[in-house]
Amino acid sequence: MRVIDFFDRGALLHPDRAFMIAEDGAVTTHREARDLSHQTARAMIAAGFGYRKNAAIYSPNAPSAFDALLGIYRAGGAWVPINARNAIAENAYILDHNEADFLFYHSDFEENIEVLRDKCPRIKNYVCLDRQGADAPSYADFIAGHEGVAPDFPDNPDDICGIFASGGTTGRPKGILWTNQLFETMTAAWLAHLPPKKPPVHLCAAPMTHAAGVVALSMMAEGTTNIIMNGVQLPKLMENIEKHGVTTMFLPPTAIYVMLAHPDVRNYDYSSLEYFVYAAAPMSVDKLKEAIDVFGPVMAQSYGQAEAPMICTYMSPETHIEALETNKAHRLASCGQPALLTPVEIMDDDENFMPPGERGEIVVRGSLVMAGYFKNKEATDEVSTSNGWHRTGDIGLKDEDGFIYIVDRKKDMIISGGFNIYPSEIEQVVWGHEAVQDCAVIGVPDDKWGEAVKAIVELKPGQRADEDEIIALCKDELGSVKAPKTVEFWDELPRSPVGKVRKKDMREKFWEGRDRAV
Repeated sequence: MRVIDFFDRGALLHPDRAFMIAEDGAVTTHREARDLSHQTARAMIAAGFGYRKNAAIYSPNAPSAFDALLGIYRAGGAWVPINARNAIAENAYILDHNEADFLFYHSDFEENIEVLRDKCPRIKNYVCLDRQGADAPSYADFIAGHEGVAPDFPDNPDDICGIFASGGTTGRPKGILWTNQLFETMTAAWLAHLPPKKPPVHLCAAPMTHAAGVVALSMMAEGTTNIIMNGVQLPKLMENIEKHGVTTMFLPPTAIYVMLAHPDVRNYDYSSLEYFVYAAAPMSVDKLKEAIDVFGPVMAQSYGQAEAPMICTYMSPETHIEALETNKAHRLASCGQPALLTPVEIMDDDENFMPPGERGEIVVRGSLVMAGYFKNKEATDEVSTSNGWHRTGDIGLKDEDGFIYIVDRKKDMIISGGFNIYPSEIEQVVWGHEAVQDCAVIGVPDDKWGEAVKAIVELKPGQRADEDEIIALCKDELGSVKAPKTVEFWDELPRSPVGKVRKKDMREKFWEGRDRAV
């Protein structure tokens, strides 16, 4: 199935159900969104866009951005997501490298459009979503006069439906090719593992260009209502859960930590929630227990990456509660078991599978895996084994029951005095301190040990802690080898546009001016 087919199923079953509810309360039904997608596609085709071409949307979370996305898919195009919070130079590179030739944009970014016109000569059409642009028609004017049904296009499972950008932590972002078959696999697995128990209502607060948007797309076939928020705004987000009866939402762990630290977090009704999904990074076990206490038995975890998105593994709310109520609480540190359609194993550098309990690289295979990196066979080959597995770059282990534990990113491992030290193990302990909101553990230069373990800590508002007590806590739990040698307290950890802590930026501060960074 094509991406637009999933939306059409939801619209067929529930045409008068709200598809989107904006921050100002404006409602778009599935029927209205379907008609608008046809009108948008017809306008795009008239402007020269069409089957197997690429288009992008440069906008904060907004209903009009979702309307434009459906139009892209209705016209047979592929989506090139760009995060509105990225630097303009990075977005220009992504658009040009991934060969976008059509751009919808929000007027918030009007001043950047001239940069894109210069850096992205392939883009032939610009449309401003919310008003007349400086040199572009408004969305309303662009689609005017194009009512009717858009022409159909082939349903080819190998067609590209998305070109997602890699994180760019090791150079320029690479274009990650999603096929229709990949999207179909992801949607099937998502709905199999997270079946709605009542009419689904999804809260989209994290950037729709990343996991929150992927969740919204995966739920379209069920006629889901999407509450659109421009960012994780507190306490508005908590108010919206209660007001709209939200059933499903995704947030990265860092945003959940901020939510848990809000003084009013326990003053709202979360009883409508069925699935509160956390992903994108490991979560503190102590804060996970607190989240279950606050939000109820609804926490769910999935694991994936842009190259194998969202649901390589899954841990259900029921599995969380079973772990809490039995002698299996250690499972809360896992990311669950392999998902329905994606085999997951642990592999060493020689492509041997590791036995339970042994650490190695997490590898996955199946139709959830990308078709490759756009015009970059060398990079594709680097993450592909000789027998068809995809290397994730994550270090992990599998227990006897098939639960996968992410130990760390391969590139984040610290080698101190000849010992391999995995920061996430230490972070779990630091997160357990009652005054800690978030933390990151990195390796810093040390003349004796090569690298020394440093913890950088962000405290909860109004809380206090000192270096000695953090170090002592880690020594008690992990021993002196893994305990941080030093601790720094920062007002705020550096984060990426999607909320991930940027350890690369933190490391650069301490390794600056050295010939090597290990």
